[in-house]
Amino acid sequence: MALVRSLSVLLLLFTLPVNAETDYSHYAFANYLGSGIYRTSGQNATVVNIPISFDLERTETESLVLRTPLSLGFFNFTWSDLPEGDFPSSVGTATFTPGIEYRVRTSDTHEFQTYADLGVGTNTTNGNDVIIYSAGMSSLLDFELKESKPIWVNRIFFAGYNSLDDGPNETYSAIQSGLDIGTNFHFQIADVGVEPRFFVAGYWYFDKLRFVTPFEEDVLVTNSFEAGITLAFSKPVGWDLFNMSRFGVSYRAGDGVQVWRLIFDFPI
Repeated sequence: MALVRSLSVLLLLFTLPVNAETDYSHYAFANYLGSGIYRTSGQNATVVNIPISFDLERTETESLVLRTPLSLGFFNFTWSDLPEGDFPSSVGTATFTPGIEYRVRTSDTHEFQTYADLGVGTNTTNGNDVIIYSAGMSSLLDFELKESKPIWVNRIFFAGYNSLDDGPNETYSAIQSGLDIGTNFHFQIADVGVEPRFFVAGYWYFDKLRFVTPFEEDVLVTNSFEAGITLAFSKPVGWDLFNMSRFGVSYRAGDGVQVWRLIFDFPI
């Protein structure tokens, strides 16, 4: 929801057998679960999220954004393969979930956001295709605390998919709340100002989020908590379509899922 024109990397839960016939719901939700290294039952898989977006309309207080995120999944591949020169030979899953996001500043200290997505996904190993949909709204409140400029974020959203091949259908909905707080310590890299910032966040799922694993029992997640640190840049760094306003790492845990996230934008 907050990822705009940045390149983020999502490393999800599990290594899947190349000839897997079971469809795994994680790839349909890849764009919404957040960037990171997800791990449970000693298994993992790799998904790259590329959330591209374009401004349709922008004023001082309002903006309308077209989001066109693309997520690609690679089976039996992890980042530890890269130093050895190993690259994935084919894409295992792909999703494309375009949508519209509207943002409005209701006051000097508050911003309201809402979005709606409708897209498609495919598992190339078994030919299964899905329709993906999601919507949500957010409240971001700025306030002063000894020059640290905290931001309190609350979000509510849902996501789901329907199989086009008589496969499973899944939905999940969640409340997310967190606090991003500065250190008031600033330094310069070239012409970019940098401030380290810390954040904490909690996630509560109305209907349990299911992570399906090929060799162990499914993992049902009802809540999780996260803490991390980011470097906030005074202006976006990168390229035209792919730039980042933050860079950082975090750790999330809950109900048997452990997550190391790589962060390239606002973390909550």
